Amino acid sequence: MKALTWHGKRDVRVEDVPDPRIEQATDAVIKVTSTAICGSDLHLYDPLGPFLSPGDVLGHETMGVVEEVGAEVTHIKAGDRVVIPFNISCGDCWMCERGLMAQCETTQVRSQGKGAALFGYTELYGSVPGGQAEYLRVPQAQFGPILVPEGVADERFLYLSDILPTAWQGVEYAEVPEGGSLAVFGLGPVGLLAVAIGVHRGLRVIGVDNVPERMARAEQYGATVIRSDLDDVPGAIRDLTDGRGVDGGLDAVGMEAHGSPIAEAAIKTVGFVPDRLAKPMMEKVGIDRLAALRSTIGSVRRGGTVSVSGVYGGMADPMPMMEMFDKGLTIRMGQCHVKRWIDDIIPVALADGDPLGLESLATHRPALSEAPAAYEMFQKKEDGCVKVVLKP
Repeated sequence: MKALTWHGKRDVRVEDVPDPRIEQATDAVIKVTSTAICGSDLHLYDPLGPFLSPGDVLGHETMGVVEEVGAEVTHIKAGDRVVIPFNISCGDCWMCERGLMAQCETTQVRSQGKGAALFGYTELYGSVPGGQAEYLRVPQAQFGPILVPEGVADERFLYLSDILPTAWQGVEYAEVPEGGSLAVFGLGPVGLLAVAIGVHRGLRVIGVDNVPERMARAEQYGATVIRSDLDDVPGAIRDLTDGRGVDGGLDAVGMEAHGSPIAEAAIKTVGFVPDRLAKPMMEKVGIDRLAALRSTIGSVRRGGTVSVSGVYGGMADPMPMMEMFDKGLTIRMGQCHVKRWIDDIIPVALADGDPLGLESLATHRPALSEAPAAYEMFQKKEDGCVKVVLKP
């Protein structure tokens, strides 16, 4: 089959790789109909290379049609239309029973000290082949795949794989009271969906970014938008909230390098040193960009909540602990527990009028064969690119 494979820093290629097959009784194989490039895939494209090997298949936002199932997979069958959560979880371990699917004890990557295995996301999370391919082997398919109906566009469902439940969890974790205020830092796909979810819930939403296309979309959803390159973003947000700050702040940025010259230089350095040196640097040295997180903390009112959905890949710089303690903040974060939220999300995703703007989120829908150019475009934010959906 054709699949997008990693070969080095900013070097991804569409190549022929072996077809996936059933390896365990709990496996399934699907024919991919849509697969997206996630913002966290750009971390693999650039700074997280030390944890990848040439030929690794990328991608963790995937849906398609079931081709074959193992003997222990009974809730789906060949011909069914399914979405695949990005984290691989069993559904019946101690963690899964408590709704913590991203910490599944069956698939935890204990050798790396990490939580549940992920599709297409480095040796840190199990080196499981990803879904930017024509076909995908799905482990733990007795639980993971989400059965979806026919007759509705793929993009009403595709984002159930990751960014929609990630945004949903991010808003939930922000713990904004009814009619309260939410600031969303970073208006990429997750941030935009968080804005849409907040507005749908009747919250006052403030979006923070400096990319015109993203800012315009957030305004269309109903958010008040301010630029992230202002001298005092928290001060601007306090000015909009009676001097207090927002009830909840959501960091949907993570370790994107630009905006902090020191962090950008450190990330670029890690990307070019030998793997044996880069791995410990990533794990132990503070290379993450914290500008967005610090702004989120500064923008939240006393007694409020900071929610972190953005991915951080290294040991971060010291946190502003004095401010966090003095303000009495609650911090909630982590990988999304996808299936925990699906029953709540699907009725909204299927509602008339597409209230979360799912079908219009993608700006580019190239063929899988064009994926390398799409990665470059997405990373550089060229051609108004907000979200890319690949069509194998």
